[in-house]
Amino acid sequence: MKRREILAAAACFVVAVAAAATTALGANVSYDHRALVIDGKRRVLISGSIHYPRSTPDMWPDLLQKSKDGGVDVIETYVFWSGHEPVQNQYNFEGRYDLVQFIKLAAKAGLYVHLRIGPYVCAEWNYGGFPLWLHFIPGIQLRTDNEPYKAEMKRFTAKIVDLMKKEKLYASQGGPIILSQIENEYGNVDSAYGPAAKTYINWAAKMAVSLNTGVPWVMCQQKDAPDPIINTCNGFYCDQFTPNSNNKPKMWTENWSGWFLSFGGAVPYRPVEDLAFAVGRFFQLGGTFQNYYMYHGGTNFGRTSGGPFISTSYDYDAPLDEYGQLRQPKWGHLKDLHKAIKLCEDALLATDPATTSLGSNVEATTYKSGSVCAAFLANTGTSDKTVTFSGNSYKLPAWSVSILPDCKTVAFNTAKVWLWSLNFTREAIDGDSDWSWIDEPVGITKDDAFTKPGLQDQINTTSDQSDYLWYSLR
Repeated sequence: MKRREILAAAACFVVAVAAAATTALGANVSYDHRALVIDGKRRVLISGSIHYPRSTPDMWPDLLQKSKDGGVDVIETYVFWSGHEPVQNQYNFEGRYDLVQFIKLAAKAGLYVHLRIGPYVCAEWNYGGFPLWLHFIPGIQLRTDNEPYKAEMKRFTAKIVDLMKKEKLYASQGGPIILSQIENEYGNVDSAYGPAAKTYINWAAKMAVSLNTGVPWVMCQQKDAPDPIINTCNGFYCDQFTPNSNNKPKMWTENWSGWFLSFGGAVPYRPVEDLAFAVGRFFQLGGTFQNYYMYHGGTNFGRTSGGPFISTSYDYDAPLDEYGQLRQPKWGHLKDLHKAIKLCEDALLATDPATTSLGSNVEATTYKSGSVCAAFLANTGTSDKTVTFSGNSYKLPAWSVSILPDCKTVAFNTAKVWLWSLNFTREAIDGDSDWSWIDEPVGITKDDAFTKPGLQDQINTTSDQSDYLWYSLR
């Protein structure tokens, strides 16, 4: 079967899977050592991050459909506490923060959802997603074994879970949410918290499980995530990642499609050949759930961008650019990659990988069970190689993975990018534009001025109502 015939067959397969996702929501979701198990069946899942506040509600249906068309099965999003509770006990779930509507639109498109509650999210978001009023609670210490903080974290997490349950959005209720996340990359900073870090993370896991969502919970970048929480990988490459238990699947919650943009910095760019190589290697070596961070990055509206010097654009060199247009060849090349991976799904899920060396920097991984067989041939070196596998000869470009859904024919190579046409449309804007601006006073007014020795703490002084703290010296 030729490459295009294989991909055409994969297109039919993806449509069938999508239809199943639309009608089979409400399944029991669990996991084993190989994969997430939905309604008793292991699944290979391609996920993409879209953050609902970084686009407008009018954009959501198109973004979700383009994700689906690109071979995405799951939409992953953080939950932004500062946007939903800007004032303590005063909630906002409207406009760009209409989380329920965003999830319902994902379900309507036939997509699953991974809800990363956090509630600390980082995400290059102002104050890491924490509402500023947390900072002023007496005795509070954030992200550690501290009673005032834990009380607020549990209250907000339960608020989100209860809202999802009320709207019947968990898979166990017939909704699209198949995963939830508690905390976020805490393993990168837990050493700074001393012994309290361990008791805190155990408490967070127990608290999350106690909310009875009916779906698994994950912790990213958390090697000591306690059972039954699944620990997951974030990074540019996660093929060498191993879960902390033989009973947990190999999952990648953040495959960085690019990077965030800083004011004055170079525009981030990650070649699609490298991104596809990372994905191919991950599935080659036992992965079954992979998420692009970001699939659509969007825009940091208002004063939501974090620091230091994060720009208002959160384009992230993602497959869908800041405005929701297809970024070619990235979107199209990844679409073909997803089709090829889906052709291997039965073999991937039927058994564990068997990897052998075919020479320096060349590996072959085979999944064979009964009549199904799939293989991956990887060249991790800097020069092209020709190898023999199962009696056949294959040319492997440098830094590439070839996918053989039948263990014989190459359906896709990550380094061979086809030319994609760029069909952009320009629409004239009629009437007045919707642009607006904030006129922020410059300098010190007499009413707001005060006298104190030394520099002042920015957040304590401005309560994050302004980016400016003006000093007059004499």
